[in-house]
Amino acid sequence: MATVQALYIAAEKRGPVSRQPAVKVDAGRGIVGDRRYRRDTPPAEQITLIESERVTAFNQEYGLEVEPGSLRRNLITEGIDLNALEGREFSVGGVRMRGIELCEPCAVVGRLLARPGLSPSEVIRALMGRGGLRAEILDSGVLREGDTIEATVTPEHNV
Repeated sequence: MATVQALYIAAEKRGPVSRQPAVKVDAGRGIVGDRRYRRDTPPAEQITLIESERVTAFNQEYGLEVEPGSLRRNLITEGIDLNALEGREFSVGGVRMRGIELCEPCAVVGRLLARPGLSPSEVIRALMGRGGLRAEILDSGVLREGDTIEATVTPEHNV
């Protein structure tokens, strides 16, 4: 079963992320209290997700102990292939969302995760295609750690 492992927000651009046990989300706007929350937030900026398994694989590959929140994604998931949700509807704890595009790593994440022997550009290359998903929030509601994640089954996308 796919679940939410952790929830993070950042109150200001490039500001620190803080873990939250639950967050309120508004359809078409984003996460209340997050830096991107505003009226008519573009769909690709409303919420971001990353698989905990991708963070673990990155850590194992480079011998690091990067915390999932360091990647600056809002939801840390477990047990679901987020890349497969691009262009599809899914629900998190009953809140409907639609995958917009892959959330490729940016220069900020590259600089934050760089270490001796691992440059920012190497970090970005290592996370390409593994950096998560950008999604649009279709329903208002509350997301909580432990919520289940379910892909919407359509005839062309049997899950």
